[in-house]
Amino acid sequence: MATATMTSKGQVTIPKPVRAALGLDSGDRIEFVELEKGQFAIIAATRSVQELKGLFRGKRSKPVSIEEMNAAIARRASGSR
Repeated sequence: MATATMTSKGQVTIPKPVRAALGLDSGDRIEFVELEKGQFAIIAATRSVQELKGLFRGKRSKPVSIEEMNAAIARRASGSR
């Protein structure tokens, strides 16, 4: 089992075997996903934008106009203050 120690600034060095298993390289991003209380998974966030193509297909039946987008943004902005 790989272990690491957190510094006083909250920084942790991910052990080399874990970086290798996740395919991480310098500058890569990682995500911490809560599985249950007190337990997290570390996931490499290195997907390219191309892999996301089609992910939301079928979620909306018609295209959204610029006016609809602006109206939604304005509604959200006015409600958040």
